[in-house]
Amino acid sequence: MSFWPTTEHWSVAIPRESDHYRMPILAETGFVAMSPLPFEISPEEWEQLEYMDWKSGGDTNFAPIASADGQLDCRGFWDKGKCDKDALWTPNADKAPSLRDYVAGVGANFGRVRIIKLEPQDHETALRSIHRDDNNRFNPEGTGWVVRNWIELTDDPDSYMLLMDSLPDGTPDPATEMRVPLPQWSRFTVDTQRLWHVVVHNHDHPRYALITSFESGPVLEGWIESQLPVRV
Repeated sequence: MSFWPTTEHWSVAIPRESDHYRMPILAETGFVAMSPLPFEISPEEWEQLEYMDWKSGGDTNFAPIASADGQLDCRGFWDKGKCDKDALWTPNADKAPSLRDYVAGVGANFGRVRIIKLEPQDHETALRSIHRDDNNRFNPEGTGWVVRNWIELTDDPDSYMLLMDSLPDGTPDPATEMRVPLPQWSRFTVDTQRLWHVVVHNHDHPRYALITSFESGPVLEGWIESQLPVRV
């Protein structure tokens, strides 16, 4: 029998309701796809970074570009007594100026900024790592809900991010499944505290992507709307 999370899974206990501001653009599905990145970035910007052996969503390593205190640290900001906002650049940021300037140019408050390096994994393997994120621990209510934004740096069109909303008992609802393809430079924003998620990586090389925590609010929503595909 295939793995499936039960009510004992640690993600089920992560809060889904609060008085934080949530963006209407994510209200229906918790996900929005944007147009591809309008410029290219040299692979040197992510290949030469200092990576740490940190497991999340599979066989992964992470290169922190911004962290709670500017150190090369993959741990949640709560370990430093902070919510996932007001990040400081790490030494990796100077090696990835295009990525650093992209994040800063959004104009919204950001927290963790990291490159993920994910080794290949099929659907069954990936499903064992499906989870929700604890993005809003210590985040004062009445402020913006923290969500995450992705840029796919490698070209993995046969890979996809698997997303699901929750059933009333907190476990994933298979009826809500979405599969987001991952070609190079694709971009999307996900409420990963709301949605269960994991990447199925159907290739024979590592997948690299930029993941940024952003605070929800008019600035972020305005930026997302400016990056949506042009309708014709």
